[in-house]
Amino acid sequence: MVFENAFICLKTWLRSQGWVRLVSLSSTLLLACTIATAAYADDLSAAVETPVIQARDYPIFLRLAAADVVYLGEQHDNAADHAAQLDIIQALYQENGTVAFALEMFQRPFQTVIDRYLAGEISEAALIEGSEYERRWRFPWEYYAPILRFAKQYQIPVIALNAPSEVTHQVASEGLESLSSEAFRYLPDRADIDTSNAAYREFVIATLGSHGSHGLFNADNFFAAQVIWDETMAHAIAEFRRANSNTQMIVIAGQGHLVYGYGIPNRVARRLGDDLQQQVVLLNPPQETLEVSDNPIADLLWYSKS
Repeated sequence: MVFENAFICLKTWLRSQGWVRLVSLSSTLLLACTIATAAYADDLSAAVETPVIQARDYPIFLRLAAADVVYLGEQHDNAADHAAQLDIIQALYQENGTVAFALEMFQRPFQTVIDRYLAGEISEAALIEGSEYERRWRFPWEYYAPILRFAKQYQIPVIALNAPSEVTHQVASEGLESLSSEAFRYLPDRADIDTSNAAYREFVIATLGSHGSHGLFNADNFFAAQVIWDETMAHAIAEFRRANSNTQMIVIAGQGHLVYGYGIPNRVARRLGDDLQQQVVLLNPPQETLEVSDNPIADLLWYSKS
């Protein structure tokens, strides 16, 4: 069996954490390999056929470490996902040295606030207040704080990815054409906002259409708001990548923006070309999201050991 069709085992990612599993995906097959002690490996061998191996020699890890952009797809309210993110970014930083973090939970107008925090000019409390985090994101700060602290400690760039919520709320309620030219200050050009992917539209409406944050629901407008998020984040990633081609970007975003490449990854590739090496990792994805499809939902699945 070709190694690239198996779970990644990354023991260096977990020196102080519990065991985890990484799954390499194809559209028809998932194979298992779990980091373990020798005793646990013996127990595992009865349940799966894939061997337990050392992490750093494994081809899939090298592929992940060599990627230009690595996406870590989270469920925003899952603490295990956030713990896994920290493990992964620490390992990739140790491997590559030159990385940058790109975060969905910060909106584009607040980049200077993040920069001031990283430079030591303001406190963490001032970062929370200045970025309007509590109003604009609302998920517990401690889910993301370790990543920001790590970035500050090692002077790692952090890029605010998201479109202003005022803009996405307007699009969701009034449509894309309701935006004024001023609204595009933090967005890509109108010509770069592509709402033509019918499969993605179907996925968004079916999966996210009951989302209550946008008020009165209109399918076309709701999908346009989702695409505004995606295109703005893709634009920010591409901008940074063009200016820092030797820096690996580690993107933290919700899984809905990453599955099947529909949201951010394909839009980044559209801007930067097919030679761009990208890897999408979904963290602890719910079983119901893993339906069989002609296309793989991601490159890797990560499962934290409960």
